[in-house]
Amino acid sequence: MRPVIRTVIADDEPLARSKLHFLLNAETGIEVVEECRNGAETIAAVHAHKPDLLFLDIQMPDADGFEVLSKISPEEMPVAIFTTAYDQFAIRAFEARALDYLLKPFDQERLHHSIERVRAEFLKSHDSDLAHRILDALAKGRKSTDRRLVIKAGGRVVFIDVDEIHWVEAAANYVEKDSYLLREAIGHVSERLDPHQFIRIHRSTIVNAKQIKELQPCNSGEYIVVLKSGKELSCSRGYRAGLQQLIENKF
Repeated sequence: MRPVIRTVIADDEPLARSKLHFLLNAETGIEVVEECRNGAETIAAVHAHKPDLLFLDIQMPDADGFEVLSKISPEEMPVAIFTTAYDQFAIRAFEARALDYLLKPFDQERLHHSIERVRAEFLKSHDSDLAHRILDALAKGRKSTDRRLVIKAGGRVVFIDVDEIHWVEAAANYVEKDSYLLREAIGHVSERLDPHQFIRIHRSTIVNAKQIKELQPCNSGEYIVVLKSGKELSCSRGYRAGLQQLIENKF
């Protein structure tokens, strides 16, 4: 489920507020928590509700949109989208770090495009925060249990220290662990490894979390997992929950 985006509308024109509220009702995952008529009400609403998103008219009676933003602390600053009938403020709006600039009158399609930009921004911020928390957890470290993995490879029985396994990767009907090649489904290998140390990052890849050096968020919501050896592995969006669980376990 998509998270609800808590939204404040600020515009001195009642009809403009009503139209925007009506258009937002057609978008999924948007909750309008308050409508404001002027700058003072807008600042108070942001302080009281701490919204995720602010639709802000530039020209209002007591303070323009730029003055409103200047009086909101960085900790409470929502994503801002300016709404105005004048195009001459566009450059100044983006200098004020507004995410978008909607020229009145705008339609549902234009608003939807703006909302999708907001969702992408939230996803990017979430991924960046998640990456930082994972790396912080990895830096703290955790005592590892002295275990070995016994595998059959090339007619031999090999005893491998789990800390020496950097990653496990499926290739056709085989699974490759560093330089070892064996016939075994990757799901079976996963069941034999400590879930607090080994994490599935792709349907065909398991990685030793102790070997992770860096996580690089991608715009698609995926990560590039960089190991200490320099090896780069892809982490798909479907396995981000496993990374989150790794943090919860304080690896």
